[in-house]
Amino acid sequence: MVEICYVEQDGTRHKVKAKTGLSLMDVAIMHHIPGVEGDCGGFGACGTCHVYLDEAAQSLVPPLHELESSTLTFAHDVRPESRLACQIPITDEMDGMTVQMPERQY
Repeated sequence: MVEICYVEQDGTRHKVKAKTGLSLMDVAIMHHIPGVEGDCGGFGACGTCHVYLDEAAQSLVPPLHELESSTLTFAHDVRPESRLACQIPITDEMDGMTVQMPERQY
């Protein structure tokens, strides 16, 4: 198990234990983290699990792929550090990682 910290837009922090192999979205939904919705169930089709990853976290996740990039074009306030939480499987190396939520998903 690794610890992931989800940070809401207002600064509220949610530190949770996560099983490796699950996605960042799965874990957020399991722990009822506000701001991650996952309307499409994790297929990368809706953009409602949009999160921001800082530079350190970006180095721990797979590269952005074409489907994720095109889905993000429909998300709110997309930035260079934007990712879809459903497309990021949790690994042991992510222990202590922080995930920032956008202001809103739509």
